[in-house]
Amino acid sequence: MSIGANAMAHAEALRRELDWFEAVLDLRFKQHFAGEGIDWSALPPAPELPEGSALAEMVAQYALGERERLMLALGLAPHLRPAALDLFFVKNSHFDRLFSEFGGIKAARHAGFLPSGETAAFLLAGDDLAARIALLALFDPQHAFASAGLLQLDGEAGGEPQLASLLQVSAEALQRLQTGVWHKPDYNAQFPAKRISTALGWDDLVLAPEVMAEVDVLRAWLRNGPTLMNDWGLSRAVKPGYRCLFYGPPGTGKTLTASLLGQGADVDVYRIDLSMVVSKYIGETEKNLARVFDQAQNRRWILFFDEADALFGKRTAANSSNDRHANQEVAYLLQRVEDFPGVVILASNLRGNIDEAFSRRFQSMIYFPLPDATQRLRLWQSLLSQPERLADDIDLLDLAERHTLSGGAMVNVLRFAVLQAELAGEKRLSAEHLRQGLAREMRKEGRTL
Repeated sequence: MSIGANAMAHAEALRRELDWFEAVLDLRFKQHFAGEGIDWSALPPAPELPEGSALAEMVAQYALGERERLMLALGLAPHLRPAALDLFFVKNSHFDRLFSEFGGIKAARHAGFLPSGETAAFLLAGDDLAARIALLALFDPQHAFASAGLLQLDGEAGGEPQLASLLQVSAEALQRLQTGVWHKPDYNAQFPAKRISTALGWDDLVLAPEVMAEVDVLRAWLRNGPTLMNDWGLSRAVKPGYRCLFYGPPGTGKTLTASLLGQGADVDVYRIDLSMVVSKYIGETEKNLARVFDQAQNRRWILFFDEADALFGKRTAANSSNDRHANQEVAYLLQRVEDFPGVVILASNLRGNIDEAFSRRFQSMIYFPLPDATQRLRLWQSLLSQPERLADDIDLLDLAERHTLSGGAMVNVLRFAVLQAELAGEKRLSAEHLRQGLAREMRKEGRTL
């Protein structure tokens, strides 16, 4: 099926679903104002959806029944057919106000009706108390709506009834249903993680053989994890997912390795921004992290906690309320990491900085040392890959043997050296340009050339 045909299938599926939803809603209003309960046999059946449409795939993937499809359509209506909900603006003539049983949220800018959990209860349960209670199961964290990040009651009840919250389809699900592609969330205050990628390949990663062997174990898990868990029966004995610690000096390839792992497995890698996660307000750290874990659930993302010491560091003696709260945050993180079904990578400069409770739960602990002279030569050769741009006085072997640098530091040296050559109007990089870059980089580390 072509891209154009796919787009038509997605749109046609949504049109059929919303037409059905409107027909059901119209009949529900007639039943309600006639004083009748819900007669499911009188409601029109769910439509057959076009093959290859994102909605058809979602219904099949999560085994969504008619009630779940109606609730999803209710969440989609404000985005795709807002006029379908105008029926809910009818007023109760006895009190000159909207009907309480219709629920709904008043929007700041949207002129249409925004459904709440109460709206879903009217649609699917009516006055049937048992059906209303059963409806709550659709908001359970284990249900596909929550676990797959499709639909949720947004916002805290704050003492109000649970169903008073806004019924909201996720941005990810909305994009998938319209385009067939999962939305990739952007870095912001509510989602403190950034998707990282690289244009480099495995051939550009220079690691010691023993380090690469450990990385290969993780690559193998990404390829074969589901087979091991299901076909070999490991799911009965071990938790899903894979937890790994990368530790070693800065610039030694930890972030690049994480990016390449995602690239090779065709999964997204999200780096957690610790400055936005750690909050001085009690409880906010858990909320910020929950947003990341909730969206990553069932999406096969790799979560990469860079400089993880700030979050996963050693717990302190509980001498104050702040200490106790900090330890609670560590316990919360430990539980979320342990329950996450994908790959979690923690990166730290020092292994000893990570809490022992976390260390026991790692499947791999990989040390990334500074490159030796042979590895440094390979790195310089990779970075300086245009011989015609190098002056005759550059000796890469001498450069590699004399100066102990990380790969990240070498990139900084090269960036500064090339800038100096360009500013001087020169077309070739000289040993002097590199010497200036080396001196500058070593000063940053408190060393001299």
